[in-house]
Amino acid sequence: MDHRHTENFYAIVSPGLENVCATELTALEITPQEVDVGGISFTGRLRDLYRANLWLRSASRVLVRFAEFRSRDFPDLYRRAKRLPWGRFIRPEAAISFRVTCHSSRLNHTTRVAEALESALNQALGRSTNPVSKKPQLILVRIVDDQVTLSIDSSGELLHRRGYRQSVTVAPLRETLAAGVLMLLGWNGTVPLTDPMCGSGSFLTEGALLARQQAPGLNRSFAFIAWPGYRDGLWKLLCDEARRGEVDLSMAISGADENPKAVASAKENCQRCGVVDQVVIDQRPLSEQPVHDNQGLLVCNPPYGKRLDLGENPEFHYSELGQQLQRSYPGWQLAMICSDPKLVKATGLPFKKIASLDNGGLRVGLFTTKF
Repeated sequence: MDHRHTENFYAIVSPGLENVCATELTALEITPQEVDVGGISFTGRLRDLYRANLWLRSASRVLVRFAEFRSRDFPDLYRRAKRLPWGRFIRPEAAISFRVTCHSSRLNHTTRVAEALESALNQALGRSTNPVSKKPQLILVRIVDDQVTLSIDSSGELLHRRGYRQSVTVAPLRETLAAGVLMLLGWNGTVPLTDPMCGSGSFLTEGALLARQQAPGLNRSFAFIAWPGYRDGLWKLLCDEARRGEVDLSMAISGADENPKAVASAKENCQRCGVVDQVVIDQRPLSEQPVHDNQGLLVCNPPYGKRLDLGENPEFHYSELGQQLQRSYPGWQLAMICSDPKLVKATGLPFKKIASLDNGGLRVGLFTTKF
């Protein structure tokens, strides 16, 4: 990929976080073009692609829209694909993997589509087979109404894998969702943040990165590093620029959990994130947490019976939760993720739904008491 050329890009986003991601792109001085359910298209150069991967907190992947054409049969698909400039993104020794979806098209056999494209790519690169690798270059193929769209994944591992979380608990919250929730709530590090049921600490670590203005992609690798046009100097320059822009954490971030394994896990993640000295995490149930006289944002992802069992009377648990939150955090803005509005109502607190989100394939709402 030539750094002087303008390319078409696409950021894949978990449903409900599209506008958050569009705002992030705008802050990077990248103009979002079209906002769809689950993604945003934008144009830019190599520098913009690198910065999007380095900085986007709410996106899952950043793709390069490689080619678009109409095709209705396999010989035609092969012929067209063979003429594409694959060598701009893929080295002859690189392993590749196709992920194909087909809707309302004559080309409706996903395995055959992948085989035809792989054969065309191998021919174009002058090789006989696709090498084997644990980390192949992903190419996404979407065929709708005989329109074929090929996209090259520039991210590699999903962007929620920031590189700091190796310790997880049951039903962990994805980092992209945790960051997206904080941004939806308008939290930017100017008031205290707490999660009294923190699990492995996604809200705490993402809050710390956000408040420190630390780029979430600084400590991981990306697929574009293996591309023929990779510019190491440009990437290092952007990373150095990001490090110089970091600020000190000025506001208290704290959390607690009754599970000792969760607390250990959260502390390990804070350690790897470089914020273990600034984030306070206690092992104690909500019922034993003290009254907090200051004010700020409390955000939590309590169990809602889909992944973690709440027994036969989940409403009772939420009624207790509401009482404890009111007792320990008077005057705080309260926010929670939950899949069942009835459970939220059982808290007895004036929660209002402000967003519909996706938590690991489960539709959930984001509810808050101040709007």
